[in-house]
Amino acid sequence: MRMLVLGAGALGGYFGGRAMERGLDVTFLVRPRRAEQLARDGLRVRSPLGDIDLPARTAAAAGPGFDVVLLSCKAYDLESAMAAIRPAVEAGACVLPILNGLVHIEALNAAFGPARVWGGLAKCAATLTPEGVVQHLGDWRWLTFGEQDGRMDGRAAAFAEALGKTRGLEAEAVPDIQRRMWEKLVHLGTVAAGTVLMRASVGEIVRAGGRDVLLTLLERNAAIAAAHGHRMTPAFMETYRALFSDPASAYTASMLRDLEAGGRTEAEHILAPLAEAARRAGVPDELHALALLHARAYDQRREAGRLPARM
Repeated sequence: MRMLVLGAGALGGYFGGRAMERGLDVTFLVRPRRAEQLARDGLRVRSPLGDIDLPARTAAAAGPGFDVVLLSCKAYDLESAMAAIRPAVEAGACVLPILNGLVHIEALNAAFGPARVWGGLAKCAATLTPEGVVQHLGDWRWLTFGEQDGRMDGRAAAFAEALGKTRGLEAEAVPDIQRRMWEKLVHLGTVAAGTVLMRASVGEIVRAGGRDVLLTLLERNAAIAAAHGHRMTPAFMETYRALFSDPASAYTASMLRDLEAGGRTEAEHILAPLAEAARRAGVPDELHALALLHARAYDQRREAGRLPARM
């Protein structure tokens, strides 16, 4: 199968690289600076699950001939990303978005139609170093996706079979992708609100006495999901109660890493919708509102050019 990856950053570079290892025909749609980097050094991934050093094909514009477009941009870049991939989608490609949150699905459906848009989520922590190396953080390696109507006999299932399940990547097509995306939002909304609000990792928050704050966020996010028809299972809640109670955990949200790097955050695409959803569902929203206020205050300082030289 032919795969177009928008960008070759943390997630695009990681999953695109693993797809290349599996023998898929992968092209990275990148800006000139990243294209030069990849032409000079190839795609470099450093991972506890095995490094990648492979030549990478790049393109400056999308075109026909692709089966799948992996959309791994930040949520605030969605509009420009949709314009960039439109030629490939209009020529027949399906879109696999692994953006954080849920609001992007509505925009993609409006632009391309639900039949061309899959639901998707990634469970993978990675970052792109200034030298252009994709640094995989830990052993999370899951790529889960599915067609919105739940079909299991279409292109999504074929793509999952092509990617397979290996040491560095476990790809799975599922019939209940909407529920899976809500599960991720419950988890992500907890770690994003908690670590951004406290400017600390999960373990640091727990050791400081904040375990109950994290667990309260988790319970409230689960209540928001239930109000939208997606009740979390006991096994899910048990897993994430343990994760958010671990005093040794170095886990942080990518939103906190973006904030500490002085960059843009996805607060308006994750924290803001969750705060609004809490209010609509009658779920106490003061923690969500406080985390959102924290992020927006940071945005004000950033826009005014008053961030410290090193966050």
